[in-house]
Amino acid sequence: MPILRSKAARRSVLAAFGTAVLTSLWPSAEAASTTGLDDPEKKELAMRLVSSAENSSLDWAAQYTYIEDIGDGRGYTAGIIGFCSGTSDMLALVELYTQRVPGNPLAAYLPALRAVDGTDSHQGLGAGFVAAWRNAARTSAFRRAQRDERDRGYFDPAVARAKKDGLGALGQFVYYDAMVMHGPGTDSLSFGGIRKRARKNAGTPAEGGGEKTYLHAFLDARVWAMKQEEAHSDVSRVENAQRIFLKKGNLDLGTPLEWKVYGDSYVIG
Repeated sequence: MPILRSKAARRSVLAAFGTAVLTSLWPSAEAASTTGLDDPEKKELAMRLVSSAENSSLDWAAQYTYIEDIGDGRGYTAGIIGFCSGTSDMLALVELYTQRVPGNPLAAYLPALRAVDGTDSHQGLGAGFVAAWRNAARTSAFRRAQRDERDRGYFDPAVARAKKDGLGALGQFVYYDAMVMHGPGTDSLSFGGIRKRARKNAGTPAEGGGEKTYLHAFLDARVWAMKQEEAHSDVSRVENAQRIFLKKGNLDLGTPLEWKVYGDSYVIG
């Protein structure tokens, strides 16, 4: 294959042979992105990986009805991605659902969700709210709302940021899992703060850094953040899963995958 480094050389090839030939020599960014985490098979894999940590199960689609207070200071944790009553995302989800389905079982709890946002309080929620959540989660409309809010708040921004940083599927998953647990904010314990800490020690691939080196720095920064909170001090979802994939050089997040989270072993063939 000829190595044509200049734009002029590439234009001459295009003029002589057409767009199809040029695309075969230099795959477009759009074409390359189809192998990222937003590829349907990779996205399904990401959902299963996160579910192993969030729900001790690979069956993420069985979690729509899930709701409990896990004692992490975030109030109720619920649904397919762990929406929390204390961290705004549960409120955003119920508001979206209510826009689409006025008068749904959860709509009456919107004032209480707004009041407890930012706290671990159950005031105005309680058993009635838990029952309403489970009833709503049996409907296709609420299930779609959960998927849409998951993608809007976490999956899509994580994948987009990772692609801008020049990261492949593993790096995109690393960003997504971090955003799910820590939130998309900019303080030191949120995704933005973790990324900032990592970039002090290694440049992203888009900045000329090595992908493996940068991802190790990001995982180091995330472990630091997790250890600042007692509820997240078990770092096995990083060290016994993502770090293992990285050490093996599995930057495309290809299967088979074997990992452990919180003492449980998982395999995806």
